[in-house]
Amino acid sequence: MLKLFTLIVAAVIASPALANDTMAEVKTGGLIFAQSDNVSMAEEDLFISASEVRVDYIFENSSDKDVESLVAFPMPDITGQVDNNSAISDYDSDNFLHFSTVQDGRPITAKLQQRVVSLGIDVTDEFAKLGIPVLPYSQKTTEALAKLSETARKDWISRGLVYPMGAGDAAGVDLVPLWTLRSTYWWRTTFPAKKKVSVEHRYKPAVGGTVAISFLEGGEPKGERFEEYSRKYCLDGDFVRVAQQRAREAEAGGANYTESWISYVLSTGANWAGPIKRFQLTIDKGKPGSLISFCGSNVQRIGPTTFRMTAEDFDPTRDFDILILNPPETAQ
Repeated sequence: MLKLFTLIVAAVIASPALANDTMAEVKTGGLIFAQSDNVSMAEEDLFISASEVRVDYIFENSSDKDVESLVAFPMPDITGQVDNNSAISDYDSDNFLHFSTVQDGRPITAKLQQRVVSLGIDVTDEFAKLGIPVLPYSQKTTEALAKLSETARKDWISRGLVYPMGAGDAAGVDLVPLWTLRSTYWWRTTFPAKKKVSVEHRYKPAVGGTVAISFLEGGEPKGERFEEYSRKYCLDGDFVRVAQQRAREAEAGGANYTESWISYVLSTGANWAGPIKRFQLTIDKGKPGSLISFCGSNVQRIGPTTFRMTAEDFDPTRDFDILILNPPETAQ
């Protein structure tokens, strides 16, 4: 059976997640995650910031046979919504996160597979038949939707593929995409017997966030959103107290601090044979005046804006969620 080493990354869009390597099998209906018995993740060196993600891996084939496979990199799901708050700016490019990869020092030219899903149903063929671009926020998509026939417009509205914005009948309103685009880059490779293989990835995350501090209720650390943030980002007392002070300053006429959210799905790394033998995470909060909170152990500050966590025989059991509070431009 053909096997896939799958690199899943989803940047922060609505419900964001960047993701780690895992193994999968091709079965009817798509990729099914599976345990790797022969190829282990010897090293992972991960760098995360709001402007760039860099991931350097060393894989090791411990078997006495070469493992031929596909390496696949699913891009983040892009789901249309009425209020678009995604930070992606390059919607007219298929490679909207500017993803690139290198294996053993050699740049890889990957193929692209894109599928369109709505309410759990694959409707890709229908888009191709009607000539509708698949990127939800592309200008070309907006122009193509405006040319849909009245019958198609009413049908797509009734099926939840698009949402009508404006008054009037189906022919007189703008159509907002609600479908989900799933894109995967993939290439063929071989993991030689008893050898190590290096794989490097680079991409620009789409960072979600708010225009103010949102997890305080009336300036106090309480409410459902605060509880969610506490669990997700491991907020401590010092972080909360400084956030409260910044919120009070904004209420007194100062500029708001803003939130940035970055997530990295690390738990899929557990699908490789054994734990990650050597793991290193470096996070850059961007500006010296920014505040950062995330769940981690043995974290050390290594620079004005950078933090590092290292571990050996690391068995990821949860994902990384990072919260950054950004100062106003005048108080960096």
